[in-house]
Amino acid sequence: MIGQFVTSKAGHDKDTLYLVVAEEGDFVALCDGRLKLLERPKRKRKKHIQPIRKMAGEELVQALKQNCATDEQIKFAIKIVGGNVCQRVM
Repeated sequence: MIGQFVTSKAGHDKDTLYLVVAEEGDFVALCDGRLKLLERPKRKRKKHIQPIRKMAGEELVQALKQNCATDEQIKFAIKIVGGNVCQRVM
């Protein structure tokens, strides 16, 4: 699930687009590169997120797995996907 784009289904951040950067059992760590950075990702239960049919590029996924990705890379990936996702989710 690392590298999957998701939207939040519950909480104060409902409908916010995130990128999954880690998995821990029933929880995932989410980043958006702007407010939720890699140093302090948002932790959320899997049942409170909605995966979308987009994945990050292979280069970014490998960087996430090796812990060498940057917030700028995540922000850029979300910016590219963001405009097309809002119309499909709602």
